[in-house]
Amino acid sequence: MMGSRYVVYTADVTPEAQARPVLTESFGCAYLTQTVLTISGGTALFESGQHEELLFVLHGRGRLLLDGGEHDFGPESGIYIGPGETYRFDVTEPTEIVSVRVLNPAGDEVAVGDRRTVSPLDAQEIGKATAGREYRILADPSTGFRSGTHFVGDVPPGEAAPVHYHRYNEVIYILQGNGILHIDGERNPLYPGACIHLPARTLHQVENTGDEPMREVAVFVPAGSPAAAYLPDGTSAYPTQPDDPQGGVR
Repeated sequence: MMGSRYVVYTADVTPEAQARPVLTESFGCAYLTQTVLTISGGTALFESGQHEELLFVLHGRGRLLLDGGEHDFGPESGIYIGPGETYRFDVTEPTEIVSVRVLNPAGDEVAVGDRRTVSPLDAQEIGKATAGREYRILADPSTGFRSGTHFVGDVPPGEAAPVHYHRYNEVIYILQGNGILHIDGERNPLYPGACIHLPARTLHQVENTGDEPMREVAVFVPAGSPAAAYLPDGTSAYPTQPDDPQGGVR
């Protein structure tokens, strides 16, 4: 589908040096932007500027050098970068990374725990969400990411979750599987490399049309639970979460 207001496909974006800017401010992303980075070999230097930055390693291996420390990374690792930091990748095999930047990071009013710079996916606990979905949190305020939550979620085959919305703003990258995003009259195909911009309080439905779990990596702001989803009338779509105190959307 061409001309979607919510989905960009990585392969359709012309690279700029090492980067493919897939979800940008010009696309309407007012809270989060998303870029796919490719590092073929050697070293690559980056700066976070005023942003908090969340990275997810799609494939590749190497070492992150940050603030005098060294951190090994491999596939399916989440990485947290704070505002005003310069960091370098020394890669030992070609590496591809999904980078999400928080345009307006939260301030000191948000309490944070001890920082965790690198978070291997397989070391994180599994949580449960709507319609049999599972998720693992890579970073949130408890690990030093002040503004939001960085997680990987699995959407199982079979019946889709009901039409719902979230109170947070979110960007998503599809890692594996196939499906459809039903949103605001659009029917967008989903497959690896599809990037989704999901504004807060927008009704949508993700349907897995394949025979394996559809996996996504996402960042949302402000922080919260990936299980916090609401039906159009504001009722929680998952029993452990409270209803929306602001009421529903139509």
